Amino acid sequence: QVQLVESGGGLVQPGGSLRLSCAASGFTFSNYRMRWYRQAPGKERELVAGITGTGVITKYGDSVKGRFTISRDNAKKTVYLQMNSLKPEDTAVYYCNAGTTDWSRPGLYWGQGTQVTVSS
Repeated sequence: QVQLVESGGGLVQPGGSLRLSCAASGFTFSNYRMRWYRQAPGKERELVAGITGTGVITKYGDSVKGRFTISRDNAKKTVYLQMNSLKPEDTAVYYCNAGTTDWSRPGLYWGQGTQVTVSS
């Protein structure tokens, strides 16, 4: 069955960095767009970043442009989110998402989420 397993979350000070990973199984990884979403308490889910199956095209939310980088390794069936210059407002649960839909809506498959907390 399809599985998306996130890792790499944790507590970091403002200005610090974290790298999230999402290991995929159960589907043809290279055929799927991969995305990272996040949701903070009391806020709507937000698209953080997305990447096409080949990795050629990426998309970022306005709030993370220039600070976050999405990448993928199709041989390892893994997508990454490098997060630099973290701010307290980046605190949220981060979810990995896979699908074949356009950027306007999430794909079919979700991971369980990993907590990122930015605090001094």
